[in-house]
Amino acid sequence: MSEFNIHTLLQTPTVTVRDVYCPGLCRHMSEEERADDTQLVFPYRGVYVRHVGDNLTVAEASQVLFFNAGEIYRISHPIEGGDASLALTVEESMLRELAPKELLQDGQAVRFKPPRLRIDPRAQALVMLLRHSLRENVAEGLEGESLALTLVQRALGPRTTHAAGSSVGQQRLVERTKLVLASNLSRRWALAEIAGEVGVSPVYLTQVFQRVEGLPLYRYQLRLRLARALDLLGEYEDLSALSQDLGFSSHSHFSAAFQQTYGRSPTEFRQSALHR
Repeated sequence: MSEFNIHTLLQTPTVTVRDVYCPGLCRHMSEEERADDTQLVFPYRGVYVRHVGDNLTVAEASQVLFFNAGEIYRISHPIEGGDASLALTVEESMLRELAPKELLQDGQAVRFKPPRLRIDPRAQALVMLLRHSLRENVAEGLEGESLALTLVQRALGPRTTHAAGSSVGQQRLVERTKLVLASNLSRRWALAEIAGEVGVSPVYLTQVFQRVEGLPLYRYQLRLRLARALDLLGEYEDLSALSQDLGFSSHSHFSAAFQQTYGRSPTEFRQSALHR
């Protein structure tokens, strides 16, 4: 745990929001760790793998991971560069009220059945709006609480999430594919290159990825790039340079994709998150 840099952005009786950074020095599986309380963890930078028994989950910016109270897990970092996540702890009775019953295990303590859910672009934007506004002291406590609970509700909403489907083998194929894409966000991959990396045919890969993730492979890659843009908007004055660094063909392509996905331009998002 000494690897972690944890910055508490908000702490109230209702919700605690922590910004968690790990440099990713542990390339192989870490020692066993245990969650003290149930947390919703939203990765927003980099990638890591969580191992719970024989099950593994690739943690990246299109997911919310559930770290259940008392659950033992290990972490590995197959890709260099470290990772960062926003971790939310919600007061237990309120979390039970927010979470659909079908997502929860039986018992007095609130624990989730699935290890993760895919979140939609609006939830991705809420993650970074919450982080940026709290870090920059743009949002006061009440607004921060409201944003955090809105994010939880959005992430758990049955109409906005997608639980992984298909067989264990197909899910693991998709997880390997995610690692390939995350290893170089700016690379303009060809489908055959990705399929070659994971050892299947391009047709099979596209079919399985759609089945497991509920969206096409190319759209998943686009959302990874745009999620990274949400993270980096405060660090770039020149948005053309940001679009180039993320592998977009042009600034106009980047802006149009951002607008279509998040409902506002990069400049508008930066203004609302950092400079109100």
